Amino acid sequence: QVKRCAEMSRKLRFFKDQVHKAGLIPSPGPPSHTELDIEELEVQLADHEHELIEMNANGEKLQQSYNELLEFKMVLQKAGDFLVPNGSHSSAQDTELHENNYTNNDIPDTVSLLEQEMQPGLSDHSGVKFISGMVCRSKVLSFERMLFRTTRGNMLFNQVPAEDKILDPSSNEMIEKTIFMVFFSGEQARKKILKICEAFGANCYPIPEDTVKRRQISREVLSRLSDLETTLEAGLRHRYTAISSINFHLTKWIHTVRMEKAIYDTLNMLNFDVTQKCLVGEGWCPVSAKAMIHEALQRASFDSNSQVGIIFHVIDSIESPPTYFRTNRFTSAYQEIVDAYGVAKYQEANPAVYTIVTFPFLFAVMFGDWGHGICLLLGALFIIAREKRLASQKLGSFMEMLYGGRYVLLLMSLFSIYCGLIYNEFFSVPFHIFGRSAYKCRDTTCSDARSVGLIKYRDTYPFGVDPSWRGSRSELPFLNSLKMKMSILFGVVQMNLGIVLSFFNARYFSNSLDIRYQFIPQIIFLNSLFGYLSLLIIIKWCTGSQADLYHVMIYMFLSPFEDLGENELFRGQGVLQVILLLLAAVAVPWMLFPKPLILKKLHTERFQGRTYGILGTSEMNPDEEPDSARHPRSGEDFNFSEVFVHQMIHSIEFVLGAISNTASYLRLWALSLAHSELSTVFYERVLLLCWSYDNLAVRLGGIAVFCFATAFILLMMETLSAFLHALRLHWVEFQNKFYGGDGHKFTPFSFLGFRDD
Repeated sequence: QVKRCAEMSRKLRFFKDQVHKAGLIPSPGPPSHTELDIEELEVQLADHEHELIEMNANGEKLQQSYNELLEFKMVLQKAGDFLVPNGSHSSAQDTELHENNYTNNDIPDTVSLLEQEMQPGLSDHSGVKFISGMVCRSKVLSFERMLFRTTRGNMLFNQVPAEDKILDPSSNEMIEKTIFMVFFSGEQARKKILKICEAFGANCYPIPEDTVKRRQISREVLSRLSDLETTLEAGLRHRYTAISSINFHLTKWIHTVRMEKAIYDTLNMLNFDVTQKCLVGEGWCPVSAKAMIHEALQRASFDSNSQVGIIFHVIDSIESPPTYFRTNRFTSAYQEIVDAYGVAKYQEANPAVYTIVTFPFLFAVMFGDWGHGICLLLGALFIIAREKRLASQKLGSFMEMLYGGRYVLLLMSLFSIYCGLIYNEFFSVPFHIFGRSAYKCRDTTCSDARSVGLIKYRDTYPFGVDPSWRGSRSELPFLNSLKMKMSILFGVVQMNLGIVLSFFNARYFSNSLDIRYQFIPQIIFLNSLFGYLSLLIIIKWCTGSQADLYHVMIYMFLSPFEDLGENELFRGQGVLQVILLLLAAVAVPWMLFPKPLILKKLHTERFQGRTYGILGTSEMNPDEEPDSARHPRSGEDFNFSEVFVHQMIHSIEFVLGAISNTASYLRLWALSLAHSELSTVFYERVLLLCWSYDNLAVRLGGIAVFCFATAFILLMMETLSAFLHALRLHWVEFQNKFYGGDGHKFTPFSFLGFRDD
């Protein structure tokens, strides 16, 4: 059956190639939902193939005959220019004989054919003959050189380009050809010239010397050409009709054959029981789909009048099941972002649930500008509005990427507007959206110089950054401090979330060792250092303290017992620092040593007889399978050194990663600052500068440059840059705390993908 489907696929590829050669656009097919009988389709395809091959063969023969007659006609038309009295060629042939001038009047045996042709009275006795035909224009030079060398120069080669191109029936291309006529003497020369013509693919035609005969043959050729043109046109119309009929049903035929072949390929994976005359197969299915699958099997058994009933039985397996997450149009893109890193292990916590919120938010922290966010929002809404139309079209790689991530783009734009309102940036311009500024000039002299003289005279600006910071001397230090501390807070929160998720993974899989000797020391180590730093940041913001947090964190390691002095933020801070430092120091060996030693002890007890298991029988009972997907195999070898090295690598990676990952979150600050400053440069140094000139051309040029820079640099390049950095923060800094990503995806049998092939 598979071979039959493969043969039908070959015929369908042949039809598709013929449709392409005919210049037809593939038809979507008839809007019929009736299923095709594969037996009838096989016979139908065989008939169509035989008919089409026969039409192609007949068409090629007719086209070949037409080409020969057309070439014969053109050769006859040009033959009269070659076959003229000798005297009229004397001037032309003089130029050919400059190399072979002889002083005596006697003609020796080595005299060339051209010289004999020039001597009066010799042409009648010399037996000069000629061969005429057509050869491809690209081969003319090689063809003439080969003739000259073969005949040792005893020939006259005349050529003229053909006026019309000749259609090649095999390649269906128009070929330029050249009409030639070779004059020679002798039977040996004739044989050699004919072999050369055959080698170069030249077509030779007999041309009579008599003018009357040439005219008579020309009339016959023209008559036959007219008949052949009529026959060719009728054949082409019939072939076009047949191909159009095939093209109308081709898409449905291809889909039917692909489905049929896929069914037989899947059936070949099953085991055939000869005695019971039934197929036995094992596979995976979602638990929620068991009732649907059982009902579908019962319906198939009833429709096919099967004598053997359907048996649908759930069995245990030692293999790890595939991972399946039910997604929709909104969540599928976020799941693809996670799956690009690695597919989750069966029943492992899925990071995509949190990525839906954290990914666009971290993107917006780097991209925060509510003017740019509105532009992204309009683009996302446009794609979503044309969602159904775009789904049925074939898109380019870039547009397909945008279409697949349309809902990611939607949330990124919404979060960008939110963060832009917090940063108070609209294309880098601040606005008094939520009221007046909390600062004013000390006197009238500072109204033009915003860098000095501002004093706070009212309550703090209610939402986001006060617009008065824009353009002030302390703008950059203030925003740098704000965004840097904010980045550290976001990073510590997200890393803690990852460690907490590792606790839920360990609890779900009943792995108490991971909880006691990985989760607890990891949460202690991270928060003893960077959780404490986050606490200091919040206290400093709330109290308005001028403490130097760099000094506090550095001397926490260098001089833990030294008095903090003016850098003390709360009472007992020095004692708390010493306790946290000791906890961080204890957490490292806590992660490193206990787990390998306990695993070795459990392994030793298991094989020294202290712990006994139930002996299994020789036959495997699927209901009491010891090596199920959730339990490791008891017979696996235990290598203490390998386990210890693995745990040491994991511990060192976490300790160093806690520092490097926290520093990695500073990219939120760096990219946000770069985006803001770049927007400011384009606004002040391009738009405002050009607008200051009283020249319409300069102003229009400035607007054009500003729009181009905003669209291609800020909205495209900066969007891609922020997207990639947010992707890295999720893959490396967040997911490596809990996500294994070593599972395999559930890929059920489906016909849906066949329509796109």
